[in-house]
Amino acid sequence: MADKASFQVIVLGPTGGPREDNVTGILVRSISTKWVPNSVVAVDAGTMLAGIIRLLEQYGPDAKDDEGILQDGPFKGLELPFETAQANAAHVFREIIGAVLITHPHLDHISGLAINTPILEAGSGPKPVAALPSVLSAIKNHMFNDVIWPNLSDEDGGAGLLTYQRLVEGGNPRFGSGDGRGYVRACNGLLTKCLSISHGRCRQRFHPETGTHHRVGSTVFAADQLMLPSRAISVDNTDGSFYSPARSPRLLPSNPKESIMATVESSAFFLRDHRTGNEIIVFGDVEPDSVAQEPQNKRVWETAAPKIASGILRAIFIECSYTDAVNDAYLYGHMCPRHLVAELKVLAQQVLDVRESNQTDRKRKREDTGVADGSNDLSPRTRRTQSIAGLRNRRPETTSEPRTRSHLRDSIDNISEDPMGLGPIEGVDPLADLETPNPVQWANADPLPLAGLSVYIIHIKENMTDDPPIGGQILSELQAHSKEAHLGCEFFMPNPSEGIWI
Repeated sequence: MADKASFQVIVLGPTGGPREDNVTGILVRSISTKWVPNSVVAVDAGTMLAGIIRLLEQYGPDAKDDEGILQDGPFKGLELPFETAQANAAHVFREIIGAVLITHPHLDHISGLAINTPILEAGSGPKPVAALPSVLSAIKNHMFNDVIWPNLSDEDGGAGLLTYQRLVEGGNPRFGSGDGRGYVRACNGLLTKCLSISHGRCRQRFHPETGTHHRVGSTVFAADQLMLPSRAISVDNTDGSFYSPARSPRLLPSNPKESIMATVESSAFFLRDHRTGNEIIVFGDVEPDSVAQEPQNKRVWETAAPKIASGILRAIFIECSYTDAVNDAYLYGHMCPRHLVAELKVLAQQVLDVRESNQTDRKRKREDTGVADGSNDLSPRTRRTQSIAGLRNRRPETTSEPRTRSHLRDSIDNISEDPMGLGPIEGVDPLADLETPNPVQWANADPLPLAGLSVYIIHIKENMTDDPPIGGQILSELQAHSKEAHLGCEFFMPNPSEGIWI
């Protein structure tokens, strides 16, 4: 597969805890770059050096040829200039990893970045850390702040080992063209575009001095925020539960009206191979739109669908932290199999819509433009039915807001108020299956809507018991749901000891 692949992905940390040495960290490179300097991007850095060392120790010095090139394992083809795994891992971090993309600022996604960064003193220039502005604001104010950890950035008089790259949400339209519009350079051979997604909710405290809530947009982190120890953080979907099992009454506001619930911002990174144009998506922690305060996943699916339909988007790396046994109230802004498959059903419908639109466009090009389509001969009742169908399939002009029943109700009602007095159309529900696509309608599609798409499951919450690893149960539930939904995609649990070729 490596001969035909565009990407190699190494999952250093496939879990969401509680073990600190195995949390989220992913390396991605374009195959075309052949391990040249700055040819790898890290997506999240809960685990970085520890994971690299573990793999290099597994494929030790005996796996190198006479020129020092590794002959086996996920780092196959990489020249290792040193003898020990520790020294070679430091070399990879300093020279081969060109940038670190951070999806959101929770510790299981950034702790390795803090602990590992001091070794960059022997490197060549600051390491770019790229993320949405809210994420970098959190890292700057609450980690690299000379309190929790030294300020190792090149801002505010820091040590200059890191440099912050603030990404434009949804992509920067000034860069690229065509399918690549909005993408910016991530490292040698890779481009990226970042979309905001929701990772649950947080409780925010009313500031007694300013009389305002600390919130900018959809995130809990303001652009120039000082450290505010009075904030109580929660990513639960219930008012009474906190992310940590240990609750502190001291953090609760004395007056419930003094707190509001705001969305915790996470990210989905589209990564594009500069040579082939092929893409993958790597999600940060994410919750389903069905329970989100600010549903945003559909924007990602709308962006992904044309790429899947054309065959350039090959794989999605997305979390599925718990099994279906977990109630929605205790997902803490995460996914479980029933919700992940429900999200993929939305993606499947988007892909089918794109295919149908493409087929219609091709048909129109073949038709003689001088031939009337006969639409004026349709009865008012038929035209009204087609109008309703058009509303079902029409994309909203602004994709930041999901298409829901409430968004279309006014338009549907306008159709219902038929000036000819035809009344309701029997057997037609204008909003049927709008929010949850019915997989029966594509059960016989050839190919199935997500055929050829690989879905890799990350951020599994380990059970830490004598029971079998929970990943097997999550994978089994996903496969069962997917088979029933006729999606056509394949699910995988990444093996950290192997490179994934895409």
